[in-house]
Amino acid sequence: MRGDQLSRQWRVLRQIEASKYGLTAAEIAELGGVSLKTGYRDLNDLQLAGFPLYAEEGEAGRRWKFIDTYRFRLPQPFTFTELMSLHLSRDLFKVFAGTAFFESMQSLFEKVRVALPPQTLNYLDKVQSAFHMGIRPYKDYARFRGIIDQINQAVVEGRRVEMAYRALNTRSETLRRLDPYKVWFFDGTIYIIGKCHLRKEVRTFVLDRIRMLRLTDETFKVPESFDLNHYLRNSFKVMQDELYAVKIRISPAWSRYVGEKIWHESQQTRKLPDGALEMTFRVAGLEEIKQWVLGMGAAARVLEPKSLQELVKAELRNALSQYAAPTTAFTKQTISEQSVDYAS
Repeated sequence: MRGDQLSRQWRVLRQIEASKYGLTAAEIAELGGVSLKTGYRDLNDLQLAGFPLYAEEGEAGRRWKFIDTYRFRLPQPFTFTELMSLHLSRDLFKVFAGTAFFESMQSLFEKVRVALPPQTLNYLDKVQSAFHMGIRPYKDYARFRGIIDQINQAVVEGRRVEMAYRALNTRSETLRRLDPYKVWFFDGTIYIIGKCHLRKEVRTFVLDRIRMLRLTDETFKVPESFDLNHYLRNSFKVMQDELYAVKIRISPAWSRYVGEKIWHESQQTRKLPDGALEMTFRVAGLEEIKQWVLGMGAAARVLEPKSLQELVKAELRNALSQYAAPTTAFTKQTISEQSVDYAS
């Protein structure tokens, strides 16, 4: 199984770039912990992918390197503001710590830092103290590095995978055969979108619920008719489900905060005489928009549909019961625990 091929080849590129005299095939194989034959296969794959690698004869044998003009064809020079913006964006990539490409990003940021004068760095430190970019909550994806490497390889090479998957609302695992079309990062979570052969349709899977994954030798092609934006068009966040027309009243106190954002492409907003907002949506499923309503407490009231009203009321009753009867509240199953998973 070559599940770490993509990550391994990425490391080979970085080492060749960093080496003044290039690397031998044996050194490349040793770096990846693979056989000499696999090392040569990696070099061949990289050449086919368009990287300008060549072998130069020397006293120590043939050494692989980039052609001399390669590194100078990269877009340059950057402007100071571009370098400063890149430097300030470091926080956005912390969520990917431990994954295949994070080390390369760290190296890039360090080169940017070296390229900036001390005065500019002092200025950036002041900006950084007042300007912070972050994603919370986020998950520790270092634990899933192997699976991320394999999924990346499967998407790039169009290879079918077999996996053991545990949905949120079950304790048992199901075996799936999946054609992974896209890796999607949204709201602090990595999702895999592709055709599930068990359910015979395109599904969304949460990467960290994959318990085991294996690349197969079977290949697939993403249908020309598949479009990610079209697939996600009705989701309030991620969920795919039956379409519902939803109407919600937002209190005057929260109307400015809620009204200045686009929460969904179908959103329509009407200001009421008392300063409140009436918002309508057409969304897939009710679970995610239910959680959105609950997050605003008494500031949001569901007007339509009746089924969403009942879900919100039931959730509030269950929440209240934990305070009214603490000795028995935790024996009850909440509505959230009964919710349907994204990939059931």
